[in-house]
Parts: sequence; structure tokens; C-alpha cells
Amino acid sequence: MTAAFETAAVEIAVQSAAGARSAIAAGADRLELCQALEVGGLTPSLALVEAVCDAVGGERVNVLVRPRGGGFVYDADEIAVVAADVRAIVACGAGGVVVGALDEAGLVDRAALQRWRAAAGDATVTFHRAIDASAHPDEVLDALLAEGVDRVLTSGGALRSIDGVERLAAYVTRVGGALEVMAGGGVPPADIPAILASGVDAVHLSARARAGLGASAGPGGGTAGHDVTDATVVAAAVAAARAPRG
Repeated sequence: MTAAFETAAVEIAVQSAAGARSAIAAGADRLELCQALEVGGLTPSLALVEAVCDAVGGERVNVLVRPRGGGFVYDADEIAVVAADVRAIVACGAGGVVVGALDEAGLVDRAALQRWRAAAGDATVTFHRAIDASAHPDEVLDALLAEGVDRVLTSGGALRSIDGVERLAAYVTRVGGALEVMAGGGVPPADIPAILASGVDAVHLSARARAGLGASAGPGGGTAGHDVTDATVVAAAVAAARAPRG
């Protein structure tokens, strides 16, 4: 599956209905909905999925299904929870899900992925940055192609996508248009033209700002402020992605 946009798609990670509306209004093509971005993102509640799908239309919404923080090797209970979450999220109207699992050798956990792909039905399946945690990314890509995954989110194995552009270009060549390659990981708008020069189909960023910094935080684990979607950053990313490329 290749990107459906004449220019590269811009995907924004959001954590609320307000953030979803803000990102779409600023020109984002689609969203990844999650919670707890500070730990890399976790599965959002079904109520939040419903609220976001109602706010912007479910076809634009891809929902992260990640049962916990930490690594991407999951046990049978966790795999079952992800499968149940995938079915419930698709039933809420989301257009896609974002999943990922590796085995102890750093290869794709194909049994888990097959179960989740089946649970997703006709919804889009994105394999997230678990690929960047693997020492065998080419083998991961080959497995994703074989399993019918639609999209892969990757920084090219680097902390920042701009530092992984050579590998991103190699991924694009390897999949030959059969899988959408989306660059994500430390993507500011200023880096987008150089990242897109690698040939990727889309870019992904969180476009976060902090709000509520004046609110008190208690000893029970609260912190001052919370993340919100910055429409100015989204608009800058969209402009960078839409700029003419040579």
C-alpha cells in the first residue's frame, strides 16, 4: 500500500479530541491516537477513541495499541489483550491500528502479528518503531511485507529521523512501494524536506506543547502541566511537507 496523497502525508500523534481537532484544522492528513506519549505511547481508552472518531471522522484515526511501556517482547496474556483491544477499537470506527511485537531474537513475532492483523479486519495496520529496536531491520521489513502490513513507522534506526535518512532511503528501495514507509522520531518541521528527500511516503510527529503549568502537582505522582497539540507546529510541518521538492 502506498500513500494516498499526491504529496507526502503528515501524521500527528495526539492524545485528546481537542488535539485531534486542532491537528486536522491545521492541515494534518491523519492522526495517531495514543496516551502517555512521555513513555512512547500506550493504548488509549475506548471512550477516547470514540470521542476522537466522532470529532474528526474515524477514517483519519490510527490508534496505537501498546499494552505497556518497555520492550516489545510480549507474553501470551499481553498478546491476547492487544487482540481484544484491536477488535474493540476497530468496532469504535477507527480506520487503523498501530502495533508491533518482536521475539527474543529481535525478529517480528509473526504469530502475534498474524493474530492482530486478523483482529483488525479491513482496518489499516501500521507496524510501529519496534523495528528501530531490532538488530535485523531488513528481516523485519521482509516479514511485514509477507504478513500484509500496510505501513511501517521508523526513524531509520536513529534517535532522530534526520540521522536515519540513508537507512530510510534503503527501506523505501527494499519495499518497492508495497509498504508505506513513514518517518517518525524526533521530527521538527525544519527537518521534513531533508527527510522527504529519502523517498518516504509520510512523516510523523507529535507537535507537542505544555499547558497547565500553573497547576499544582502533588506527591502522588502528578507533574506540573500536561501535553497538548500545538497547531502552529502542525501547520509548519504541513507547509514543509507541501513545499515543492526538486
